[in-house]
Amino acid sequence: MTFNFEKEYEAHSDRIYQYIYFLVGHTETAEDLTQETFIKAMQYSTSFRQEASTFTWLMKIARNLTYDYFRRKRLIQFLPFRKEYDNRETVFTPEKWLENHEESKRLYEALHQLKLDYREAIVLRKIEGFSIKESVEILGWKEAKVKNCTERGMKALKQILLKGGEEHES
Repeated sequence: MTFNFEKEYEAHSDRIYQYIYFLVGHTETAEDLTQETFIKAMQYSTSFRQEASTFTWLMKIARNLTYDYFRRKRLIQFLPFRKEYDNRETVFTPEKWLENHEESKRLYEALHQLKLDYREAIVLRKIEGFSIKESVEILGWKEAKVKNCTERGMKALKQILLKGGEEHES
C-alpha cells in the first residue's frame, strides 16, 4: 500500500481526533496522539494488509496509542459525548457541544461511571456508528464481546440515568 499522508490525514484526522478526545478529554493530548497516529501509519504502511478499511486501521492505531498514553500516565479518563448529527463531515469540538447542550451533562456523568469496556463499545457502536465488524477490528475483541459490552453498557447506562433522575426529583 502506498500511504498518501495528505489524503488520509484530510479524510480521517477530524474523526480520529474526536475519538481520541472522547477517551482522553484533553485537547492538546488528543492533537498529539492524532499526529502520532498518522506518523505510525506512515512508518508501518507496508505492513497494512488491507483486510480492513484504511480508516478502521487508523482507528486501531489511534486506540493503541491512546492506551499506551494511559499506561504511561497511569490514568484512565473518559469524556464521551453524544453525536447528534449523522453527517460524518460534521465535526464539532466537545467544548462547544457542552456549551450548547448543558442538559446533557447527566449523560456525560453516567457514561463516566461505566467500566471502560462498556464505554468503548458504546462510543464506537452508538456514538461513532461503527458496525460490529468494524468495532471488532478496532478493539481486537470477538464479535460476542462487542455485542455483550454494548448491550450491557446500554443497560447499565439506563440504570444510572434512571437512578440519577429519581435523586434529582426528590
